Formats: sequence, C-alpha cells, structure tokens
Amino acid sequence: MLILLIRVLCIGNSFSWDAVEQELVPLCDAKGVQVEVHNLYYGGCSLEQHAAFLEADSAVYSHRVCTNHRRVAKGRESGIPHLQTRIVKDTVSLREALRDGTYDVISLQQASHFSGLRNTYEPWLDMLVDTVRAYQPQAKIYWMQTWAYSQDATHPAYPSYHNSQAEMWDSIQACTRLIKLPVIPCGAAIQYGRETKLGDTFCRDGYHLNYTYGRYTAACVWYEILTGKNVRHNKYKNPEMSTKQRRLTQKSAHRAVKEYKKKG
Repeated sequence: MLILLIRVLCIGNSFSWDAVEQELVPLCDAKGVQVEVHNLYYGGCSLEQHAAFLEADSAVYSHRVCTNHRRVAKGRESGIPHLQTRIVKDTVSLREALRDGTYDVISLQQASHFSGLRNTYEPWLDMLVDTVRAYQPQAKIYWMQTWAYSQDATHPAYPSYHNSQAEMWDSIQACTRLIKLPVIPCGAAIQYGRETKLGDTFCRDGYHLNYTYGRYTAACVWYEILTGKNVRHNKYKNPEMSTKQRRLTQKSAHRAVKEYKKKG
C-alpha cells in the first residue's frame, strides 16, 4: 500500500539528473512510498545562471517528471526500465515550474565546477531562496551537496582545485557549512563510498555518476531525506549491481545522512 504522495522539485542540472531521475523512484516504490519528482534541468547551470533565467523569465529548462504516481502533467514520455513513469516537457521557465502545483520539498544546488568557490554563491542563492519561498511557502527547501570529481578527471574546471579531489572536496565542505538550508549530502555519500572497496569508481566520465552504483548512492541519500527511512532496510538495487555494491553504497549514504543530521 502506497503512503501519502511526496512531491519534489529540483532546481538543478546534470547532477540532479544523476541523483533523482533513475534510482529514486524505484527505491521509494520498493517501500510503498508514493513520489513525484520534478527535475528542472539545464546543463551545467550555476546559481548565477538560474537567477538570470529567473529574472528574464526564460523558458529554457527541460522539466522532467519521474513518478510511481499516475497524475503527472502531459508531455513527451520516455521509457526507463525501472518502476517509474518519466515525462519530459521542454522549454519551461523556473516561474512556470514553481506555479505547477504544490511541492513538499524543493532543492537548490550549485554547478559542480563552482561548488567549492565561495564567491559564486551570493547574492544569487538568497535571491532564489526568496523566490521559491514566495511561490511555495509550504515547501521545505534543501541544499543538494554535489560531489568532488574523480582523481583522474579531465573537466576543464578541475584546475581551479589544482586537479585534486581532496582539495575540491574540502572546498565543497567549506561552502556547504555556509549554507543556511538543510543539506542533502550526496557529495559526502560519494566520498564515503570512495573510502570503501569500491574505490574511486563512482563516476563515468570523471564527474557524472556511473549508471549503476554511482547514481544509486545519490538516490539513497535522497530516499532517506524524503522518507526518514533507513535505506539499509531497502532491498531494491539496480539490476546491474551486486549485493555487495548495494550494501556498501547504502551504508555510505546512510552514514552521510546521519552525520549531516547531527550537524544540522
């Protein structure tokens, strides 16, 4: 039996695509949790760019809706071989998405390449938070923490961190501590996963998560935040994952959520 619907909006980019569009709904479905996850996607979008799009009311986003719930907006449907329906609506503005019903949870995030650079956060984050609260006063607003790049990443922004995963992760943590919002610690979960026998193998190209246990780890963090349930009791796994990979990634996600709840 499915419990009350949880409706989510991510104001994001490809990192929210990794985190919520593939594995989150199946994880929720496995425990009878009804979800409707809206990812407002624009590739590589920074806080400053989101704010500029908001100010101009630019209809530039792809609005992806992933759900195990039937009542979703009409749009272009594409199949994902998991327990969910996925709808894609193109050329949507941020204001349009914020007017699209009532959300329980709304997340914001920084573009990965700016995630450890303090001067890229304000005044744009405050502007976005104020607008979200004006349109959705009942929603709980979260900060989705992104992850550091792989040690061998070739991303053009990696030199900003001296091509050092440790330096990038330390910088992300420092910026996270300045955020006055509750945190969805996907970055911490990935870093903890790298400390396991899985090693530094969570990314498929040096920065985006791989399609199996990489994306699964980030989704496990989201699952715990949304449901309050311990993901280690969830038996769902990506069909391409091993039981060992499920155990290690769930443990990493649970550790991250538990630690950030203590800090918050």
